[in-house]
Order: sequence, then structure tokens, then C-alpha cells
Amino acid sequence: MALIDISQLSPEQPVLIAGPTASGKSALALEIAEVQGGVVVNADALQVFDGWRILTARPDQAERARAPHALYGHIPYDGDYSVGHWLREVTPFLSAGPRPIIVGGTGLYFTALTEGLADIPATPPDIRAAADRIVAEGGFQTLLSALDPDTLSRIDQRNPMRVQRAWEVQRSTGRGLASWQDATPAPILLLAAAQPILLDADRDWLSARIDRRFDQMIAAGALEEARAMHPHWNPALLSSKAIGAPELIAHLNHKMSLEEAITAAKTATRQFAKRQRTWFRARMRNWQALTLR
Repeated sequence: MALIDISQLSPEQPVLIAGPTASGKSALALEIAEVQGGVVVNADALQVFDGWRILTARPDQAERARAPHALYGHIPYDGDYSVGHWLREVTPFLSAGPRPIIVGGTGLYFTALTEGLADIPATPPDIRAAADRIVAEGGFQTLLSALDPDTLSRIDQRNPMRVQRAWEVQRSTGRGLASWQDATPAPILLLAAAQPILLDADRDWLSARIDRRFDQMIAAGALEEARAMHPHWNPALLSSKAIGAPELIAHLNHKMSLEEAITAAKTATRQFAKRQRTWFRARMRNWQALTLR
């Protein structure tokens, strides 16, 4: 059953669906595509990678057979990817082909799409390597002291990827991330030209779904998926940020029991969902919010 009255949506305008992990946004996108037509376009930073289909909840073959899907699992697990890459790849869907239904949990992708993205040069490999070494030796928090006050006030200081990105930008360009953001060009898609839907999930409701979904992932073969990825494991890879991957790899390395790994993964997922909800509520106040409970 749809969370919204799909008949009230324009079949011509792009649909944007954001929400925390396990909130049901992919199912909603698929139902809209089946009822009205369109292509489901990924806006999740981890679902672009191959290798971790189950743990990232990437649509399976049966779901992809029900409607066209794009930008899922098309980047090698050891590849590099950024919001700039995603913005370049999503742009053609806005001008040609079926109406896009853009869905995901990466808030930065949606704000870049509808608010614009600063044209920041790519991070040189040596700068990325230096950041990785600092994080490996002292944790991502050690990068915070090098950031300018404006950047510190804008980024999520508890998000390792965002902190490292800000450090890399400042180190490689000599300008803080906030300064680059202030020079942001016009957006590719105005929010007024789209139909933005935000799934704002109640915390307890979402926590129960997170626990249930991770159990389903284990039953569907998540441990076997981790075993297949184990020989290639590198915690510095972006794809290794898949929630549950570090915990299952730790189990395979005999550092925790499977029960401990599952508990830790569920906790990490709830913490991630909390960060997502905080971002959405702060940055997506003009979206149509649907409270799930």
C-alpha cells in the first residue's frame, strides 16, 4: 500500500524521495514507477558500488525487473565516487527519457541537485593518502583541528566521510569547504520544478525496522557476501562504509562473534539513521514530509 496518493503526483515532473535507511523509500519509488511509469534513479552514495548488494539494500533482480533502474552497482567496489560524479551522471535523466524518480538516503546528493554544487577540484591521490594515514593513526576527529571555523560550523562533525572530505579540500586547494560552497553555481533542478517527498520516520518505529531488516539481510546471505568480499577488504575504500560490512568482516577475522557483529551493526545503523534524520530536518524543510510511525 502506497504511503501517498500516487494519483496526486504529476507523471511529468521528477519525483525526489529522501529518507533514512530502512524507511521504505525504495519500495515507494518502485510503486510510483509501476503505477505512473518512470525510471528509478539511485541517490545513495553506497548503492552505486558493486560488491555489497545485500548490505546496502540495493534493489535485487526481481525488483529491477518491475521497473527501469539506473545508477545502481555500476561503480567497482574499489572505485572512487563523489557527489560531483553523481551529479554529472544524474543530469541526463532530467532532460531525456522516462520521468526520473530519484530516491536515496544521501542528503548531500539532493541538496547538490536542488541547491547547486561548488566546482571543487578533485582531490589529488597523495592528499587522499595523507588523510587516510591520519585517520588510520588517530581517527577522523584528528582532522577537525585543521579546518576553518566556517567549515566546522557547516559540516556534520560526527560524519567521518564529510570531515575527511573537508580536510582534503582545504589541504589541496588552500580554501575551506565553506568558501567553495559560498561560490556555488545555480542548481541543475529547482525544487519547485520537482515533487520532493521526505520520509520522516519516528525513531522507535524506525529502530524496529532497522533490526528486522538486518536480520533479513543475514538470512538473505549478508555473511556470505562479506566472506566473498573478505579477500578484497580495505577499510579505506568508500564502499567499505557499507553499514554492517566492518562488523561482519571483524567476525570473519575472529574479532567478535556473529551475534556481537549483528548487534554492533544494528547499533551502527541506528546511529547512521539518526545522522540522516538530523540532516533532513535541517536541510529539507521545504520538502513534503510524511511522518512514519
